[in-house]
Amino acid sequence: MTTTQSALAGSVHHLRDLAQPLHSAQLRSRAYPSEWTIADVLSHVGSGAVIMQRRLDDARAERESDDGFAPSVWDVWNAKSPEAKAADALEADRALMERIESVSDDERSRLQFSMGPMTFDFDGFIAMRLGEPTLHTWDVEVALDPHATLADDATALIVDRVEMIARYTGKPSGTVHDVTVHTSNPTRDFTIALGADSVSFTPGAASGPPDLELPAEALIRLVYGRLDPDHSPEVADPALLEELRGVFPGV
Repeated sequence: MTTTQSALAGSVHHLRDLAQPLHSAQLRSRAYPSEWTIADVLSHVGSGAVIMQRRLDDARAERESDDGFAPSVWDVWNAKSPEAKAADALEADRALMERIESVSDDERSRLQFSMGPMTFDFDGFIAMRLGEPTLHTWDVEVALDPHATLADDATALIVDRVEMIARYTGKPSGTVHDVTVHTSNPTRDFTIALGADSVSFTPGAASGPPDLELPAEALIRLVYGRLDPDHSPEVADPALLEELRGVFPGV
């Protein structure tokens, strides 16, 4: 089992431990996204698992994925009760993990997954899935515990893919300057280049002291639009962090 697959398996167990004890009122309470209940977040994880499992099955069968499949899945899950959303999400998450674990070493070496303009190998496919339950598990957990953070094993993997996520989540702020960032747990360095009509996010250490230092899990949450003032670490330059919140408003 690869490190990424192990982290994904850990996310499945963590979400189950977190969600199984929730009662009906909790499932109907607000999650971190203001427009979603906890049940809605779990539904998103579950429907995503169903869609990813179909993509995996299609890749193994060497057939094209149907672009209309995802909307049909969302329609089904949106119609479920909060209790069904929760229970079915945990089952779908488990089923996807079992399907991933059934892939042979030979298949892993040849599988290719096309998602929009990007193509991933098997490890890349798992890494794409890892971000989804990791962030959405936090969406649920932080509603129950305001001090919740992202899982360490997932953080260590997602932070090395955060540049790709930032391509889609970054919005120009109207200012033009570079922001150097240093993270802890794990240690990484990045430069965020803010342009008049662009945002680029590249790895690499700066020549001088970084403009912003924060835990790696906080940087991931920033790029995903989940680092509001109530759920942020203390930083030396709060105004800079506030500017970056505007650059990464969320997905």
